[in-house]
Amino acid sequence: MAYYTWILAFHVMSFTSWMAMLFYLPRLFIYHREHADNKAFGEVVEVQEYKLYNYIGVPAMWATILSGGLMLYLNPGIFQSGGWMHAKLFFVALLIAYSFSLNVIRKKLIVDPYYKSGKYFRFYNEVPTLLMIFIVIMVVVKPF
Repeated sequence: MAYYTWILAFHVMSFTSWMAMLFYLPRLFIYHREHADNKAFGEVVEVQEYKLYNYIGVPAMWATILSGGLMLYLNPGIFQSGGWMHAKLFFVALLIAYSFSLNVIRKKLIVDPYYKSGKYFRFYNEVPTLLMIFIVIMVVVKPF
């Protein structure tokens, strides 16, 4: 199964790209909200948000999901190696939900640039970091 390591490498690269979007898009939301009075700035940020989400985030998320699913299909015995994989998949499901929530927020900011506060988005920006920490610990440490 030499191709399995190629799929794993693609999975890691896809996950890294997806995480880049998850880290940066909420930062753009902060700029969008804190410069809501500057319409020209808001229009530029809206384009950046759209492209980052749709051209990088969504394809990277689906590449991560599909490559991960393919690895599970090729190695179903991994579910017998402990509960760490179940926990990892739970946190991945939360990360997927978070990713979709960013698109909802992106669309709300277009309609109402005063939606939520910069402080709210600073807090919301920490969610993917926490989920990534749990996911990496499950994969590397395999605590159970």
